[in-house]
Amino acid sequence: MISGLLCALGAGLLWGLVFVTPLVLDDYPGLMLSIGRYAAFGVLALGLAWFDRHTLARLGRADWIEAFKLAAIGNLLYYTTLSTAIQLAGAPLPTLIIGTLPVVIAVCANLVDRRTAAGGVPWRRLALPLAAMLGGLLLVHADTTGRAGADDPDGAGYLLGIASAACALACWTWYPIRNGRWLRARDAGLSRAWATAQGLATLPLALLAALGYALWDGVTAAPGAGFGWPFGPRPALFVGMMLALGLAASWLGTLLWNHASARLPAALVGQLIVFETLSALLYAFVWHQRWPGPAEMAGIVLLTIGVLLGVRVFGRA
Repeated sequence: MISGLLCALGAGLLWGLVFVTPLVLDDYPGLMLSIGRYAAFGVLALGLAWFDRHTLARLGRADWIEAFKLAAIGNLLYYTTLSTAIQLAGAPLPTLIIGTLPVVIAVCANLVDRRTAAGGVPWRRLALPLAAMLGGLLLVHADTTGRAGADDPDGAGYLLGIASAACALACWTWYPIRNGRWLRARDAGLSRAWATAQGLATLPLALLAALGYALWDGVTAAPGAGFGWPFGPRPALFVGMMLALGLAASWLGTLLWNHASARLPAALVGQLIVFETLSALLYAFVWHQRWPGPAEMAGIVLLTIGVLLGVRVFGRA
């Protein structure tokens, strides 16, 4: 139990880094942060593929097409929209929106289950956790809007940031459901090789996205005002952080989470995803060198309670 809890905590601390990176590299577009992170992960997957070469050789064309779909939506599009949301709307609210993933995923699965023989969970049992999460998001939204109002009178950037966070939430609601369906239809021993396959699929997508963005930036930017290819205005910091995300967040964090999943009950593991949200908020407040305001603190507490209550409902079911 202690080993599993420590692994889950470690995974949450590592995954929280992906939320603070857009604040550190705020002069880099969200797409470039996504490209850099997953290009690093793809290069790492090339080395890991040697250990799973026999299993990877058994994957068919349909499997690789599925890997490319998961990589495009669950990796590149997800982190592009998440980074953009944090840069436009600040870290707290997008972080809390993503923090609702455990229950949002469960609700989407419940919609499917209630149409099948699985039955699902009665919606009345979800009323309290959903109300708590909604209240927490509204509190943080009100506080963040008040803070942003002085710098962004029209609020257009802030609203675009919230829309980007909602898109990121949709991407990572779709990804685990689709990914889990693929894994359940096959041998359970494919988990590691399948993660490596997605890393391999991500690399060419990241390189193509980089080439496309370079061409677009070269055409649309004013002379001398482009991105500064290939590594932008702060190359050493950018490369270092992308390698750190590729190794720590994309590989080591997942490894620790897999260890936790093997040692703890499923219902408990679902609740421990809150470590990621709390770590991301901690890093964001440290970066801004401030304490959360009263409304932000109340929103964090309410959202955490809502997630725990929601996971408990589905865990009992």
